[in-house]
Amino acid sequence: MGKLVYNAVGSSFDIEDRTLSHLRLVFMNKLRRGEPFMFHHNVGDGSGSRSLWIHPSIPLVFHFYGSRPPALNRHWIDDLMREANSPNGLLIVTEPDPDAVREPERG
Repeated sequence: MGKLVYNAVGSSFDIEDRTLSHLRLVFMNKLRRGEPFMFHHNVGDGSGSRSLWIHPSIPLVFHFYGSRPPALNRHWIDDLMREANSPNGLLIVTEPDPDAVREPERG
């Protein structure tokens, strides 16, 4: 279980290391391009959900507790990027089968 620490005040969210490693790539790519976005996270302790405005000027820390980085699933990264680019912002979607054959995207 890892933590996403948001802003200098240190608001933190427990997120499983595997999920956090995929989110890290999405956040990094969006912010590198100068594309702020909304991130929605269900807290998981029954206290509801939180929405965070992710912007390059707001400090973020990705704290991993595992000793080895998990293997990355390209399909999941693509799905999460699509979510982050949507009008509603990034919501963590279920990880797809990494070996599934996908139809090329249109548009």
